[in-house]
Amino acid sequence: MMYALEPRVHDPIFHLVESLIPAPPDHPLGCHRPRVPNRVIFRGLLLRLVTGASWDTIEVLLDHAVSDTTLRTRRDEWINSGLFVKVLAHTAAAYHQVIGIDLTELFIDGCNNRALEGGNETGLDPKHPGKRGWKFVIAADAAGIPVAFTTDAANRNDYPLMFRVLDDLHDRDQLRLVDTFHADRGFNYHETPKRLADDYGIADFRAPTRNNPHTGRKQRSPLGPRWIIESTNSWIRNHRQIAYNTDRNPDHRHAALCLAIALLHVHRISHPRHSTWRPIR
Repeated sequence: MMYALEPRVHDPIFHLVESLIPAPPDHPLGCHRPRVPNRVIFRGLLLRLVTGASWDTIEVLLDHAVSDTTLRTRRDEWINSGLFVKVLAHTAAAYHQVIGIDLTELFIDGCNNRALEGGNETGLDPKHPGKRGWKFVIAADAAGIPVAFTTDAANRNDYPLMFRVLDDLHDRDQLRLVDTFHADRGFNYHETPKRLADDYGIADFRAPTRNNPHTGRKQRSPLGPRWIIESTNSWIRNHRQIAYNTDRNPDHRHAALCLAIALLHVHRISHPRHSTWRPIR
């Protein structure tokens, strides 16, 4: 989580954001106070992503350099312009160019998160009875780098969401690179292997056998290589705005996920353990 607050990680993201920010809307009176600098807005969004603090708290952390209302308004302007989706696309392309995305093995999993204020596309979380939540279903490559995701309410089954993710990869012409597809037993219905082979060309599907209500519970199987996607979920949930979300709008949750994954891309690119690339100082 704290990697997101290191300049080597967030500075390249901000320079990218700055190049993609749309022109500000005209003021209805033809005059206005100078707009709050974009760097201050980005800093506020970054602090909220990492800490999950309220907008009022973020205003205090920024020494009242910007109001909580302005932070939310500017965030919505950026979301409506598609900025966070573009940022994620740029950082994914940069990661692929510098390190390379390895889709020979593809991993998928769903992850439930709290939705403290409810809102659209949230539901009662079966893992936390009586609590509302939301979820993301995410696919990662052999190194744990997210390559596609979708979001929905916490009470939605992961299985149909898996096909949203696969459709996204198919539309980007990346699904043909997948040799082996790993999932947990929740995805392994009777028709899953045939559907994956017929509709998506994935012949090697690996997942533990589902429990059968007529024969009792299956013995738990070792995690195996699926620890890769579990570590991906853990890194993303380290951003408290995602794990304990207070946004009522699904677009806000989607933007937070885009920014968190973009930060992961830049961290891996600039970290000496993963890459020889270094930002220019």
